[in-house]
Amino acid sequence: MSINVLAICGSLRAKSTNRGLLRYAQGHAPQGMKIHLAELLEVPFYNADLAEKPAAVQQLLKQIADADALLLACPEYNYSLAPALKNALDWASREPGNQLLSGKPVAIMGAGGGMGTSRAQYHLRQVCVYLNLHPLNQPEVFANAFSGGFNSDGDLTDEKIQGLIVKQLHALQLWQQQLAK
Repeated sequence: MSINVLAICGSLRAKSTNRGLLRYAQGHAPQGMKIHLAELLEVPFYNADLAEKPAAVQQLLKQIADADALLLACPEYNYSLAPALKNALDWASREPGNQLLSGKPVAIMGAGGGMGTSRAQYHLRQVCVYLNLHPLNQPEVFANAFSGGFNSDGDLTDEKIQGLIVKQLHALQLWQQQLAK
């Protein structure tokens, strides 16, 4: 059985360390798992006054609909999650009955200063409760973006975090299979 995972990065920067986490995950997905990266650069802020969904939003919603699970890279901005990530979830939650998100398994990771986005990830977990997403509890992936574990392109070089990501992906695969029963 194959699992289709949509990875969403809360940072829009091409050389973001959070994108680096997702690139590493994409290149080291376990057998039977495909990870696709969503692009949020052109997704406008949610606005109920928009008569038609912009093309970038339509693409994102289709990707979420096609995904068996989500992998969220959560930067920390002022002790909370990044607006781009929250905005993507806001757009998806507006579909009738929250059909795109409700019941979907999700894994969360993040790279940032000090505590490696732990505060933002815990805030994101609160958002997941309301959206009826099912976050994976362990392993948690908190990477310090400024401790030498990433190169200048934002690529992950820290072996400990690499190992945690591989463990998290295996756990996500099992979690998705368990929830799908």
